[in-house]
Amino acid sequence: MKIRVEGGLLYVSAELVYRSQKLTLSEVILDTGSAGTLFSADEAVKLGIVPEPNDPLRRVRGVGGSEFVFSKRLDFLSLGELEQSDFQVQIGAMDYGFPIQGLIGLDFLMQAGAVIDLENLEIAASRGIKP
Repeated sequence: MKIRVEGGLLYVSAELVYRSQKLTLSEVILDTGSAGTLFSADEAVKLGIVPEPNDPLRRVRGVGGSEFVFSKRLDFLSLGELEQSDFQVQIGAMDYGFPIQGLIGLDFLMQAGAVIDLENLEIAASRGIKP
């Protein structure tokens, strides 16, 4: 999958599936500095993802400050050939002052075996490459 560079940030498209409904987001940042994967509540509601009484709530912190998020398990999350099923993500406001629909964090990248090729601006599955 190709990576786009905009404003010094790495963007990809992600496909989310929740309760058999599918949503493709194109303004998703690859964020190796984020431990977790986070999606915008404004986008998540399009899949019917809303906070429910038993959803875990927590505060996350990053360069942009902190916010409260809730957790949900997606049926499926993919970036091209990188795929994970039954994957837990965080849902939050993501009001950072620029258009962003989500962050793909290290949790997804490591579980999916991602290799980020910055020279060719591509992300793919490792296919057995070991560091």
